[in-house]
Amino acid sequence: MTEQSSNTPFSLMDRHILVTGASSGIGRQVAVWLSEQGARVVLTARDSERLHATHDMLEGEGHRIAPFDFLSDIDVSMWLKELAKDASPLDGMVHAAGVQTPRPIRASSLNYWNTLMSTNVTSAFSLIKAFRQKGVCRQGSSIVLLSSVMAQAAEPALLGYCASKGAIESMVRAAALELAPEGIRVNAVTPGAVRTEMVDSLKGLVGEGAMRTIEEKHALGLGSPLDVAYAVHYLLSPAARWVTGTSLVVDGGYLAA
Repeated sequence: MTEQSSNTPFSLMDRHILVTGASSGIGRQVAVWLSEQGARVVLTARDSERLHATHDMLEGEGHRIAPFDFLSDIDVSMWLKELAKDASPLDGMVHAAGVQTPRPIRASSLNYWNTLMSTNVTSAFSLIKAFRQKGVCRQGSSIVLLSSVMAQAAEPALLGYCASKGAIESMVRAAALELAPEGIRVNAVTPGAVRTEMVDSLKGLVGEGAMRTIEEKHALGLGSPLDVAYAVHYLLSPAARWVTGTSLVVDGGYLAA
């Protein structure tokens, strides 16, 4: 028998995992996939009704719904500590909540910028800080943040989004070094364009032609939320026990072009 049983390195059986943004898109698919792998999932987002719809899709038992608005004044550290105390410490956290609201620089207000950064970046910082508290997570736990190829590339009208995802990837590297002595791994998944409601709204904003151009930049075509869920699964699992501080690109070849 090796250090880590070689026949179950991807097992998530009985792992307790928080998934934010679980009301739709990638977050919903991640939650469903993790439940199918035997994990107990805590679903978080603002929309309670949509969280209940996600809950109905999950396999197994022991899942919970914990609505939360990261733009509210509620203390994230206190909320997460109470959540873990009521159930059990977490083995992992996937932060999939975020917004992509294209807007040209000339039409971008400071309020728009602050809201985007609060939703995509400040929430991630608050969750990392909250997750490492005593009693909230177990030894050997894993944090996975959702980034984007826009952290390393760019498209018009996405200055704020690009900046926010660049901040996420920098945060991952710094947090990974600081939390390694505490037995916490920190990584990101960096998707290209994935067929979700967010991408559908982008198409409505940029138009058919621009969207076709974006699609053509993906050598393997646009991805699905399940493609991202597979990558998240790996980073949460014991198979990635020697992986921290990295951004796993899942982009159908976008960044290779």
